[in-house]
Amino acid sequence: MAVEHPSYTMAELMVAASAREIADGEVVFVGMRLPLLGFLLAKSTHAADATGIFELGIIRDTATSEPILTMGDLPNLCRARWLSDTADVMALLQQGLVDVGFIGGAQVDRFGNLNTSYIGGCERPETRLPGSGGACDLASLAGRHIIIMTHEKRRFVPRVDYLTSPGYGDGGGWRRRVGLPRGGPAAVITTLGIFRFDRESGEMVLSSLHPGVTVEDVLANTGWELRIAPAVTTTPSPTEAELAVLRRFDPQAFWTGS
Repeated sequence: MAVEHPSYTMAELMVAASAREIADGEVVFVGMRLPLLGFLLAKSTHAADATGIFELGIIRDTATSEPILTMGDLPNLCRARWLSDTADVMALLQQGLVDVGFIGGAQVDRFGNLNTSYIGGCERPETRLPGSGGACDLASLAGRHIIIMTHEKRRFVPRVDYLTSPGYGDGGGWRRRVGLPRGGPAAVITTLGIFRFDRESGEMVLSSLHPGVTVEDVLANTGWELRIAPAVTTTPSPTEAELAVLRRFDPQAFWTGS
């Protein structure tokens, strides 16, 4: 289970980890909730020249000056570089102009495939989920994508019930075989650790444990025999500077509270 710390919440740790995945100068397809804060944190620290693309049709190359809860809040529109529509920003994905994006799901499997459509399969679903939205486009066409989600055994399954957004399919080489020109999941950031992917096999690999979490905790909450990196590290805690910026953008801990 996730371990909270007195100086920061698990959500704040995940935001800091997501921000570190953004390199300066990159074009970022920004998601909602924690990824939104991660982009603002990266812009305000090490990635001042990153550009954010939002599914509503907003493109901005500066951080907002005020806190925002959703991508459609007025401070996110103010002084944006471009206010257009969803079709236009999806065209940027199709052209290969997006370096990295963030995505979540109800289920993820050992090859990084995501399900946001049906629990129990589409023929006789137990639960109907929201569906793809732009997630499949992002997972198919961005240079890489980062998955952020709660780590639970019911979510980390050997095979997703329905493949909404592709990872590495059934293993290494799958994306090339089905005609996806680029990309794939680069990391999974969860409430327990950070996971990378073996490019040859396409399998998820435990790379980093959050402070206070053990390998046994991760294995107990994963539905398959997870591969472990030879040298698992500890996820760096958010710095005081990162927390100060993050709490300026989320002063009431709406997204990052315990």
